[in-house]
Amino acid sequence: MFHTKMKIEVCIDSVQSALNAQQGGAIRVELCDNLMEGGTTPSAGTIAITRGQIYIGLQVIIRPRGGDFLYSELEFNVMKKDILVAKDLGVDGVVIGMLTKEGRVDVNRCAELVELADPMNVTFHRAFDMTRDPSEALEDIIGLGVDRVLTSGQQANAIEGKDLIKKLKKQADGRIIIMPGGGVDENNIDQLTEIGIEECHVSARKSEVSQMEYRNPNVFMGAGPDLPEYEIKVTDPDRISKMAKP
Repeated sequence: MFHTKMKIEVCIDSVQSALNAQQGGAIRVELCDNLMEGGTTPSAGTIAITRGQIYIGLQVIIRPRGGDFLYSELEFNVMKKDILVAKDLGVDGVVIGMLTKEGRVDVNRCAELVELADPMNVTFHRAFDMTRDPSEALEDIIGLGVDRVLTSGQQANAIEGKDLIKKLKKQADGRIIIMPGGGVDENNIDQLTEIGIEECHVSARKSEVSQMEYRNPNVFMGAGPDLPEYEIKVTDPDRISKMAKP
């Protein structure tokens, strides 16, 4: 199948992965911590060093914890402070998402975050995929003045959610960028190109074996005995280059 390359945003959790994404031709990165939990806000140190190392776009996720997207007032205050920190550190954009307990976009509080973020660009993340009515949610997000929405089409991955993604793009009608993410890679990205998608969110990682020589077999730092303790996941620039528009 003929492959038309597109604009690629890479989800990363390290400075090295940011450099690898840039090398592969990505237009921007979404910097996170705790990718096993879907991504949480990275440290100020990681943001600052990443900003100093790359020239492509730098987005930072503003998510105080894993789990759902219904946040307490304390968590909301943390999110507001993190946006200000990101702005001070020269970040290009932030990635947000807040829902009400009824499963709708929390328009009022998201509006506060968007206002604080200005002049940075804003992406609404996959909290969108947890909304009860995607059509309604999209209109709410467009009303917030957000630049793009990241979605898997409310399915386990963006390929399974392709039909909804296509409908959302039609509904958006150029008012916002619909950016698929979740399970997108060099083997299936053509399926999204075919429906007119121009930006995709990918991870495209590879495993690197730890350089540790001594390894204590009795202690695990959270991974547990069934997960690789001495292995690091980083962005693979070769995989990115197969998807990214030159």
